[in-house]
Amino acid sequence: MLALTSQAAAAAEPARPAADAERVAVDFRTELQPIDGFGFSMAFQRADLLHGARGLSPAKQREVLDLLLSKDKGAGLSILRLGIGSSTDRIYDHMPTILPADPGGPDAAPKYVWDRWDGGQVWLAKEAKAYGVERFFADAWSAPAFMKTNGSENDGGELRPEWRQAYANYLVQYAKFYRQEGIGITDLGFTNEPDWTATYASMRFTPQQAVDFLKVLGPTVRASGLKTQLVCCDAAGWDRQVAYTQAIEEDPAADKAVRTVTGHRYGGPTDVPQPTDKRVWMSEWSPDGSTWNENWDDGSGYDGLTVAADIQNTLTVGNANAYVYWTGASLGATRGLIRLADPGDDYRVSKRYWALAAFSRFIRPGAVRVPVANADPALRITAFRNTDGRRVIEILNTATTETSAAFILRGGHDRHPDAYVTDETRSITPADVVSTHGTALTATLAPRALTTIVLD
Repeated sequence: MLALTSQAAAAAEPARPAADAERVAVDFRTELQPIDGFGFSMAFQRADLLHGARGLSPAKQREVLDLLLSKDKGAGLSILRLGIGSSTDRIYDHMPTILPADPGGPDAAPKYVWDRWDGGQVWLAKEAKAYGVERFFADAWSAPAFMKTNGSENDGGELRPEWRQAYANYLVQYAKFYRQEGIGITDLGFTNEPDWTATYASMRFTPQQAVDFLKVLGPTVRASGLKTQLVCCDAAGWDRQVAYTQAIEEDPAADKAVRTVTGHRYGGPTDVPQPTDKRVWMSEWSPDGSTWNENWDDGSGYDGLTVAADIQNTLTVGNANAYVYWTGASLGATRGLIRLADPGDDYRVSKRYWALAAFSRFIRPGAVRVPVANADPALRITAFRNTDGRRVIEILNTATTETSAAFILRGGHDRHPDAYVTDETRSITPADVVSTHGTALTATLAPRALTTIVLD
């Protein structure tokens, strides 16, 4: 029996009345960082799987698309991360490259190939656009093998200096191909986890090498006529991204080239903000785990509550402007949000999905995070103001007992707030747990649960 989810433990202690606790102050008049959105990836042919490569029917495809992209029925995710070219063999690891062969040297005319499918990503991008997605983030795991020191797209290796311009042209051409398909690549990255060597597609850059390449890629993108902006550098560890961020900030040309700093958090939590005034995205993470997990709170570290806590921490301590989960849907022992049948016409939804959806459905692109003064260490609270005036309070009660919390709302009030609870048995389920009186709000918070309050 898991103590963290025990109903008996919750019943053993009565709820603390709001009068016994300090009031939480939420100041909707003050702005902290803006929120660009929440996102996901279906790279390495996962988009093709969603399109039915393993038997998913059009009807089920639509259900999964609704779960990922619909603002009304699902999570309303607003950033789609695309994978740029890798020709590894396995279906899970394959992303078709647009430059399959060495044209004869870095100065030779390239012979690009475009199949208008890109492992299913073109289809998915068009579907996402139809749902209202406006941010398309394309990222390269590796340059083509012949541009690298190890002659392979896998196992790290570095970009040869003489191929920098050709690699920049390659990235720009990828974005141009998507423009032909009606998709504007808004955010373009040239490296994924440059601080880590993977057995699959990967490529190493030191911070200085990243800066040197940005001095080539920046002018190339500006001269292309594309509206694409650059991101950097998607380091595997959020703490290790700091060195890349500092190197960019210290070089005027690289600083001019980059709009958004991107980092992953596999190497540790987002325990510091990045040293920059630019936008900052947590651009990839999924929790560790070797089995498919649908639970909310089982102590495994890859359940729904873990993801909810990570989102809270990333937006507050990490001060991130966006949160991009790794995989939307995949097969087998996936750590993704949704598991597709392999093969078959079915899928399963994890509580990780519902944790992310509880934020992404209600906190829309262009929202701003606002200050929260909270003295209860068991409650992790964030608050946001959307561009349409809706205000959102997200409360993660980490205690094993039900509790009441009293709020003072600065900057407006609401007589009829909506509340939704996500826990082991509920998934963004409407709940009558909030009352208001003027600018005072009281909420009854279930144990080990995420409560989302929406004020119009």
